[in-house]
Amino acid sequence: MAVIPKVVLNTDLNEGFCFGCGKNNPIGMKLHFVKDGEAIRAEFTPDKMHQGWPGLLHGGILSTLLDEAMSNIAYATGKTTLTARMEVAWRQPVKVTEPLVVTAWITRQRKKIIETAGKVTLKDGTIIAESTAKQFVAENAAEDKVKETRSHV
Repeated sequence: MAVIPKVVLNTDLNEGFCFGCGKNNPIGMKLHFVKDGEAIRAEFTPDKMHQGWPGLLHGGILSTLLDEAMSNIAYATGKTTLTARMEVAWRQPVKVTEPLVVTAWITRQRKKIIETAGKVTLKDGTIIAESTAKQFVAENAAEDKVKETRSHV
């Protein structure tokens, strides 16, 4: 059996500087997740500063969307997590300025690992990228503030 390290995080999100969901990060994505049944979802419209090849969204931005969504669905369980492993399958390129929807859900929950899945689609449901991840459950150094900050999910 693998030894799982003890990780303690400060998850006081009140400063709002998370690159994915922070409202105060001037270069962040400012994602706002909402519940959608057993999943969460957010909408994001990239622009030219998010491109890789001219006119096409950078694959790293797609990965960031998926990582943020899968981390947030795990966080919504009341656990503080870090992404331990993530796999992404890019299905097709997408143009910058194309409105996107990112969705994530939990596939399995254990004591120290929460397995998640997610996808990025166009508004018509066309799949752009899909992902799975394992979220490592960590200790929370800001436990008394967690309930107030989890309201963003």
